[in-house]
Amino acid sequence: MRIAVLGSTGSIGTSCLDVIAANPERLELVGVTAHRRWELLAEQCRTFQPRWAVLSDETQHAAVSTAQASSTQWPSETELLVGPDAVERLASHPEVDTVVCGIVGAAGLRGAWAAVESGKRVAIANKETLVVAGPLVMQLAAKTGAELIPVDSEHSAIYQCLQSGRRADVKRIVLTASGGPFRGWSKSRLESEATIERALAHPTWQMGPKITIDSATMMNKALEIIEARWLFGLDADQISVVVHPQSIVHSFVEFVDGSVIAQLSPPDMKLPIQYALTYPERWEGISPKLDWSAVHQFDFAPPDLDAFPALALGFEVARRGGASGAVLNAANEVAVQRFLDGSLRFTDIPRACREILNAHNDDAHPTLSELLRQDAWAREEMLRWKS
Repeated sequence: MRIAVLGSTGSIGTSCLDVIAANPERLELVGVTAHRRWELLAEQCRTFQPRWAVLSDETQHAAVSTAQASSTQWPSETELLVGPDAVERLASHPEVDTVVCGIVGAAGLRGAWAAVESGKRVAIANKETLVVAGPLVMQLAAKTGAELIPVDSEHSAIYQCLQSGRRADVKRIVLTASGGPFRGWSKSRLESEATIERALAHPTWQMGPKITIDSATMMNKALEIIEARWLFGLDADQISVVVHPQSIVHSFVEFVDGSVIAQLSPPDMKLPIQYALTYPERWEGISPKLDWSAVHQFDFAPPDLDAFPALALGFEVARRGGASGAVLNAANEVAVQRFLDGSLRFTDIPRACREILNAHNDDAHPTLSELLRQDAWAREEMLRWKS
């Protein structure tokens, strides 16, 4: 299987390369992409010698050109392509069988769209693709025969659980949430004590800063609600969320007869990545295994919607559809960056997103260009937002 990894220098990308490295006889890395981290990209190319590497930030080209002069810094076997258009060319290349979409945020939409349009198997870790353009992406996949397999641990769990029953017999799905670093905090405590350092200290998962902050606000779960709505063809009322701090049970599917199927594993992204690459087969994996000789305790509790209002935004957008997903996602991306820059308080993130979502001009059936226009509008509004 010939694989291209979009966003190979991020947490999903590096975990994917670990899976490929563990299965060299069956998985071949033919392409990688990064935005600015060309040094790590070059290191990956020296290790795996893919045919193509893409650096989407054109301002880094001069530095890479200097490195290419030395074969010890950039392998001659790998052709370097530059610019965002090159990401799309790699994702749609006929010599690529499977595309792993690991680029964070709405920036990952173009590459994922190109892969779906080309009828690839798409291992989709970029939830924003479906949050922004879920109906359009799923319609395109149905037309081209592209196979979307989720990599998010929760959606991978749902995908796996669905193999045990018919989609028509699903009553609801239940997404689990760790609760993040502020689990159990009150709204008033979050207002006064939620710092950048605390928000970045996730108790169970090692992730990039944007996703870690989203987990702290529970906006990550809100986006997962929207993603699940389109990926699995469910109504918003068929999706629930419970807080599960151990992060062992990754999600449930409840069927109409009352049976509940769950997927369990230690919190490690290599397992859902490998499942997406090898489905319908299961191979011996490199992820840690559960020790069933030890005592385990699994706790579940309803989320605190007062302290974490971002969750309500996810359910609302899943019901509304239209351009609301694009607006919420764009507003949140800028809000998270403003929080990390120190110009926005933690509790302002969902508050500002709510105001911008309420202010946008909705379109029940937007085109892709309209979604991108709404995305740009929401980013500008969030940059101007003041509490």
